[in-house]
Amino acid sequence: MDTLANKPCIPAKGPVPPLSRSEIKKLSHQLGAAWKIIKGHHLEREYKFKDFKQALAFTVKVGKLAEKVQHHPDFYLAWGKVKLTLWDHQSDGLTVCDFIFAAKVNHLR
Repeated sequence: MDTLANKPCIPAKGPVPPLSRSEIKKLSHQLGAAWKIIKGHHLEREYKFKDFKQALAFTVKVGKLAEKVQHHPDFYLAWGKVKLTLWDHQSDGLTVCDFIFAAKVNHLR
C-alpha cells in the first residue's frame, strides 16, 4: 500500500467537493499529530527553527515542492518559525491533495 507521500498530487480541474469529516479523520491519522485540522476546513502545522535563515531555507524547499506539484500552501514566516496552512481554495475545504502535499512536506525536514 502506498503512503500518502508517494501518491501524486494532481491538481483538480475545477472545484471538487471537500472531504467529509470521516474522510478527513481517516487521512489525518496518516499525517501524524503535528498537523492540526482547523474547523474541518484546513490543515496547519508549525515548524520551529534555531534562526530565521533555517526557517527561510525550509520555506524555499516547501515552495519548490509546491511549484513541482502545483499545490500551494499559505506560509507564515517569522524568526525561527514557519507555519503552513493548506486547503483547496476552489473547493473551500480539504481535499485529498492537501493531505498528500502535507505528507510530502513531512519528508522535507
